[in-house]
Formats: sequence, C-alpha cells, structure tokens
Amino acid sequence: MVQQILDTPDQLVHFQLRTALTMEHDSLAAVQELAGAARSADIKKLFRHHADETREQIENLGKVFEALELKQSTSPSPSTKGISKQAGSLIERSAPKLRDQVALSAALGNEHYEIAAYTSLIVPLTALGATEAVALLQENLDQETHTSEELLAALRKLTGEG
Repeated sequence: MVQQILDTPDQLVHFQLRTALTMEHDSLAAVQELAGAARSADIKKLFRHHADETREQIENLGKVFEALELKQSTSPSPSTKGISKQAGSLIERSAPKLRDQVALSAALGNEHYEIAAYTSLIVPLTALGATEAVALLQENLDQETHTSEELLAALRKLTGEG
C-alpha cells in the first residue's frame, strides 16, 4: 500500500483531523466495552456519560471538517487501537475485583492520548486563524481534560489515595 507523503502543514492537519475522527469512533467503542467491564455503578455511569460526550465530539469534528471545507473521512488510528487492545488484555488477565481499577486506568491513558491529539490540532489551526475550527476542537479538548480529571479522581478514590 502506497502512503501519501504529507508535504504541507494543511495536509498534515487534514490527516490529523481524519485520525482524530477515527480516534473518537474507537474511543466510543472502548468506553462502551469498559463500561461493560466495570463493576461499580458509579464507574459505569461515568463511562456512559463519557460515551455521550464522545458522540458530541464526533459531531464537533464533523463541523470542523465543514468549517475547514474538507471532505469528512477517516484515517487509521493505531494508537487508539493499541490502547483498546491493551485494555482488553488487562481486563482478561485481571480478577473481577480489579476490573474497576483496570477500566479507569485504561480510560485515563486514552484520555491523555486524546488531549495530545486535540492540542496538536489546535496549535497550527490557531496559527492559521481558523477560529471556528479551533473553538470546536477546544470544546472537545476541554471535555477530554475534564473527563481525565474525573477518571483520576475516581481512580484515586478507588485505590484509597484520595
């Protein structure tokens, strides 16, 4: 398979945007799996809420494509596939009493990747003056940051740290 060489900042941003769309679709599937693996009703609720936010983030990404006048499409996201695979492996290997901790830890790792992905889109789009796209991506980034904080608080509570 011949891969396209990205020659311009615009091509890079478009590719990253396509990857972000795949990332969110992968994350939605992963969050639903983690909710199923979790034992605590509070943690299941946290994952259901994040699934709703992820659907909103997918909608926002569609609006970003429109704002930038780009065709909406996806590109592979090997990182999110790997994070999900790792989570599945840990869930299979863990005793039921550890499932909540495993689910929270896996979700936290995914959130950090998403935070980095949105940040790497916001910076160049800000430089390009794409204010509408930046606002939508910032909304997604803010949700991801908030979710990360919620997951960390839940993990600390579960492990007795907080």
